[in-house]
Amino acid sequence: MNVRKGTVSEYVLKIAESKNPKARIPMRNMPMVLARVVGTVVSTRKEPKIEGIKFLLLEKINPETFEGKKDYVVAMDSVGAGPGEIVFYVSGSSSRMTAVTEGRPSDATITAIVDAVDIEGKYVYQKDR
Repeated sequence: MNVRKGTVSEYVLKIAESKNPKARIPMRNMPMVLARVVGTVVSTRKEPKIEGIKFLLLEKINPETFEGKKDYVVAMDSVGAGPGEIVFYVSGSSSRMTAVTEGRPSDATITAIVDAVDIEGKYVYQKDR
């Protein structure tokens, strides 16, 4: 394939040819991320398409320890999450695929409230425990 040096096409080709499997994951396949609801975000003036949608402040967490990473994101709430709950959210175009966010400008949406997490057969988190 004939690709000019220094272009996005060259970068994409290098990823496609990489022997490192992690490097070959397309950027559009963004993962679902575990986070804890740490607050709410209120906006009185906003785009009419997002009127009535609840915004929550999330802190990404380590899935083994459930400690916060001090990495925050504002997300639209499509499931009725509340303070302190562990949730997972999606970002990018996936964030606009819920009944609440379809056709609305969104880059992060809470898509589930987590009930339990088990790693290698051992529960590391159970809601309400």
